[in-house]
Amino acid sequence: MPKSEVTASLDQVRETVTGVIADIRERGDDAVRAYSEKFDKWTPESFRLSDEEVEKIIASVPQQVIDDIRFVQDQVRTFARHQLDSLREFEVETLPGVRLGQKHIPVQAAGAYIPGGRYPLTASAHMTIVTAKVAGVPRVVACTPPIHGEIPAATVAAMHLAGADEIWLLGGVQAVAAMAVGTDTMRPVNLVAGPGNAYVAEAKRQLFGEIGIDLFAGPTEILVLADERADPFVCAVDLLSQAEHGPDSPAVLITTSRELAEQTVAEVERLLPGMPTRDFAGPAWRDHGQVHVVDTLDELYALADEFAFEHVEVLTAEPRLALERMSQYGALFLGEGTCVSFGDKVIGTNHVLPTRGAARYTGGLWVGKYLKTVTYQEVTDTDSQALLGRLCGRAARVELFEGHARSGDVRAARAAGDELPWNTA
Repeated sequence: MPKSEVTASLDQVRETVTGVIADIRERGDDAVRAYSEKFDKWTPESFRLSDEEVEKIIASVPQQVIDDIRFVQDQVRTFARHQLDSLREFEVETLPGVRLGQKHIPVQAAGAYIPGGRYPLTASAHMTIVTAKVAGVPRVVACTPPIHGEIPAATVAAMHLAGADEIWLLGGVQAVAAMAVGTDTMRPVNLVAGPGNAYVAEAKRQLFGEIGIDLFAGPTEILVLADERADPFVCAVDLLSQAEHGPDSPAVLITTSRELAEQTVAEVERLLPGMPTRDFAGPAWRDHGQVHVVDTLDELYALADEFAFEHVEVLTAEPRLALERMSQYGALFLGEGTCVSFGDKVIGTNHVLPTRGAARYTGGLWVGKYLKTVTYQEVTDTDSQALLGRLCGRAARVELFEGHARSGDVRAARAAGDELPWNTA
């Protein structure tokens, strides 16, 4: 797409999202209902599902699907709990009677957006809701759109089993805006997480600051790193596995073998026509697919870090070398036995990951995103109060903050009898 068309498209997305958010701020539920009718042809009496409705919907889901959802959520829950265990609260005495501490407090309400446009992304319920609940978030509001006027039963089941406190059949900008600003029927949340289309991503961008968000998400990306030992068939299958997310999803191969590069391209061209999702995967490979041949593994890892992609699959003789050589990626998938699709669907790590180069400054969604790391301090020793009070007075006056200085002076005066020449009373 020419740059001018891309810019025009982005401008249209921004303008549309700005208008929807403003309207929902003004008209609340009436606006939400109007946009749900406009975009999803969906206007039930209540967008929020009752407990009875949830139970009825879950009863329609095959038992094997329910069992699989439970298994995958157990994997996500286990990994999130290990993440939580890695976070340490502490209190340390730095001077006599000076205690400094750190606590982790969960946000009090989180919104989980589970997409349902091209595909019902059931797994996104695991990633956003289970992780929030492990963090201790007391209220999780989960939204997902209807699909062609139908209730996505498996997604509703996943939302419920993950621990959602409220389940709403509501999609798009109207869902994100309602969760963020609140309406008469939906209390606002403090943070919104979850993937979505360009409109959902733009809504999160515009609302960031008023609420927290997980990260800015763009089209799904896959980078396959391969040496001459890799199987071109596996490379091709895995590249296409992510290309099917959408026509703008980049799929890139970097290899030290020209022969493997050529064979992989041939395999992609052979497999693509038979893919049920070729209408998405085909344009993605045509417009955003890349193949790079380099001379050495050092060049391979250096180029991979320049891409800073969301998913990096390492199909080399020693895949764990990537842990030492790379620093810019959303998630690594090491060895032929580990595909990106495992991370997307079943293995337990979070699939909400940075795209569009954001891996240069952030990782993906994790239990810590739902926690506020806060500090506290206490000074009970009079000698320390005097020491810090005098120091505060001097340091603040260097910066011309007389009010700060006087606050320190008072502590020194109370603790050690220091004079307060500025207090003429």
